[in-house]
Amino acid sequence: MIRYVLGRLAGAMGTLFVVVALTIAVFYFLSSDPASNICGQTCTEEQINAIRTHLGLDEPFFVQLWIFIKGLFVGRAYGTGASAIMCDAPCLGRSFQTNENVIDLILSRLPVTITLAVGGAILWLAIGTSLGLVSALRPKSLGDKASTAVALIAVATPNYFLALVLQYVLVVKLELLPFPILGSFSDDPVGWLSAFVMPWIVISAIFVGMYARLTRSNTLDAMGENYFRAARAKGLRRRSLVQRHALRPALTPIVTLFGYDFAQLLGGALITETVFGLNGVGKLAYDAISRNDQPVIMGVTLVAAFAVIMANLVVDLLSPKLDPRVSLTPAT
Repeated sequence: MIRYVLGRLAGAMGTLFVVVALTIAVFYFLSSDPASNICGQTCTEEQINAIRTHLGLDEPFFVQLWIFIKGLFVGRAYGTGASAIMCDAPCLGRSFQTNENVIDLILSRLPVTITLAVGGAILWLAIGTSLGLVSALRPKSLGDKASTAVALIAVATPNYFLALVLQYVLVVKLELLPFPILGSFSDDPVGWLSAFVMPWIVISAIFVGMYARLTRSNTLDAMGENYFRAARAKGLRRRSLVQRHALRPALTPIVTLFGYDFAQLLGGALITETVFGLNGVGKLAYDAISRNDQPVIMGVTLVAAFAVIMANLVVDLLSPKLDPRVSLTPAT
């Protein structure tokens, strides 16, 4: 187990290195000159060159790559002498637009994104797996057809359209919810949570359909296996039969997909955060892309990649617990 985890961590470090190298390569070879964007149209060439030197943008590609990786572990300095600005480890750079530390910007937005991801994940897991299980236990019934229709509609509905519909119905017409305005949790916990109700519904909608269909398919496959027939022939109670011999094996691919989906959300739900005015990581990435703020884009990309890699590792470790047929050691 320890060797497996260490091997996966080494592979994760290699993957993150590739992500960093590719992102810096895109900025270095394809992006517009950030020094010119920072300085403006009235700057002289000398001023632009001074900004490039201060930010380290005049260095060759491999030097910039080394400086960035070194900054993750020991920090780095922008500029020299008394005017140098320190960026403590783990340094993801400083924003070209606000001169703030990128890691501080991401950490300040991360609670909103985590709240959005956790709430949406709870909804889509509870509703999606329940619908899929009901459909699998009574195939071709009215409940099966209804849940399949709900799943198809949820998958086919664009999240920005659903967000606008929810705002019109729940806020404007029925006045059941206020328009999402994210305040302080300590001052108004109920108001803070109510701001996430509609975003949670929007985030979970498309995943509800996917997880319902996947649960139905996996449960039906498990119920068709020989071990399930043998357990049923032994006279086990229906509840125990479904939970231990049908649902549990069906959960393995669901857990795998959930880890990937949840980790992706930690990188920011761009459309949902933008529509509802939530200042999460996705909104931060959108603003950074629109302003060509390369350090922020790099930081969000690296955080999202790290979340996906770690989620895959956790899923691999959990899979044998759910299904003993799954092994951590490769077959020989």
